[in-house]
Amino acid sequence: MSLAVATMLFTACNDGKKKEAEAKAEAEKMEMEAQKKAEEEAMMAKKEFEQNTIASKAMNNQNMSTLVSALKKAGLAQTFMEEGEYTVFAPTNEAFEAVPKKNMDNLMMDENKTQLQGLLKYHVVSGEWTGDALMKAIKDNDNKYRVTTLQGENIVLSTKDGKIMVKDAKGNTATVVNGNMDASNGVVHSIDKVLMPKG
Repeated sequence: MSLAVATMLFTACNDGKKKEAEAKAEAEKMEMEAQKKAEEEAMMAKKEFEQNTIASKAMNNQNMSTLVSALKKAGLAQTFMEEGEYTVFAPTNEAFEAVPKKNMDNLMMDENKTQLQGLLKYHVVSGEWTGDALMKAIKDNDNKYRVTTLQGENIVLSTKDGKIMVKDAKGNTATVVNGNMDASNGVVHSIDKVLMPKG
């Protein structure tokens, strides 16, 4: 009698362990699937982010090929492919063409990489400034909004005839010709002149 009870208990116990093992295996399978899905979503998000970075937008814009070449030469293209919040006042190809060829050739030399980096960083401000946000800041500051660039020197923003103007350290003024190019790590405003820092 007691042997039969013991056998029943043993069988019941084995069934319980079997069900527990099956449940555990199912839970692990679900967890692995969820993890795989999360990884796939993260990969998709990363890919989407990379396709929409400032660097990617510039690379896909025919009117910014000179800027892209300069960024690559300066070793800065990678910076604008990574996370962060930047506002770039991006000179168009025409803007670069207006710079004396001798000066541009000089800047593109390997030994002048630091100088080129400085020039390019002079076109970048930390934070994401849309056209509307810039307009408001300019208006709130009596049409003279001074901002510090990544290079360390200031540029002065103002408006004229409803357009945003950017004044560099040498007193030259560029006009934003195409604003609010939204990117995953900031915003790009095309300008019609290359900004020049003091140095």
